[in-house]
Amino acid sequence: MSQDILADALNQMMNAKRAGKTSLTLKKHSKLLLSVLAIAKLKDYVKDYKVDGNELKITLSKLNGCNAIKPRFAAQISDIDKYVKRYLPAKNIGTIIISTSKGLMTHQTAQEKNVGGSLLAYMY
Repeated sequence: MSQDILADALNQMMNAKRAGKTSLTLKKHSKLLLSVLAIAKLKDYVKDYKVDGNELKITLSKLNGCNAIKPRFAAQISDIDKYVKRYLPAKNIGTIIISTSKGLMTHQTAQEKNVGGSLLAYMY
């Protein structure tokens, strides 16, 4: 396991999806991962997640692909469309999660609020 809990969790989610499983349990989690999962739940990529002691249980929903963005590029508002074309399969399909000074948000919300930030992950 690496030191990046978010990247490890997203990789395990994709491995579970490829194996045909609908749920998985993670031993390590962080506040950042929980915030990313909250956005994924709003976008219906994750059905539910819950912390049970030191374990995090995740139930997958309509997830086709997800991954962490490495290195975590700093994106200005004008650059967000470039990264959408690079990481997402088509226009209006998927979400890039951005860490801004106003908290975590999707790339659509960041464009509406006119803020840039650091790219964390993408899901579709």
